[in-house]
Amino acid sequence: MQKEIHPTYFPNAKVKCACGKTYTVGSTRETFEVEICSACHPFYSGSEKIIDTAGRVERFKARKAKAVEPKKKAKASAK
Repeated sequence: MQKEIHPTYFPNAKVKCACGKTYTVGSTRETFEVEICSACHPFYSGSEKIIDTAGRVERFKARKAKAVEPKKKAKASAK
């Protein structure tokens, strides 16, 4: 290894999550904060919920139903 080109390594770096849980890891930063961790992530904690706030599922189903309906033919008024 070359001297003076590598960052300082902190073997006991502290990671703090937004949920309040802290971890000790090895890193080139002494402390840092994260927004989500394995303790509060919905996939890992088992509290995963699908939220459809904009009604996208209903709009998709409506478009699909409209596409499946037979199209009405326009009346030809050629008199």
